Amino acid sequence: METLNPSSLTDAFSHLIAQIAISPPGARLAAISGQVAIDRSGQLVGGDNHAAQARQCFGNVLDSLVAIKADPKDILQMKIYVVRHTPDLVPVIFGAGADVFGDNWPVCASTWIGVEALARPQWLVEIEVLVALP
Repeated sequence: METLNPSSLTDAFSHLIAQIAISPPGARLAAISGQVAIDRSGQLVGGDNHAAQARQCFGNVLDSLVAIKADPKDILQMKIYVVRHTPDLVPVIFGAGADVFGDNWPVCASTWIGVEALARPQWLVEIEVLVALP
């Protein structure tokens, strides 16, 4: 995947996101549905805690990547939906992602969306990704 941060746009967040992400020629794309803080058995993980829920969401994304034989670096686009968003949640949620991905953080096209609610009232974070399959 090729990422670009044109000089006409800010690079202030280039350690976390890319302004533009281009899939490799001929790559197949896989869309991973929005992952919420539900474990394999269908139980909510993290209660009313954004960080704990985000950690489970990112873990579910990672498990999905493994299932399609992809790597976090193959993520082309990530959308993060956050209930009751406040600016202090940004480092909390990105920190949860760093806990899961470590040095393999996916620098990709990214959108953070503060929302009033998700599909279930107990869900606080949902993460969906578009992947360029290797």
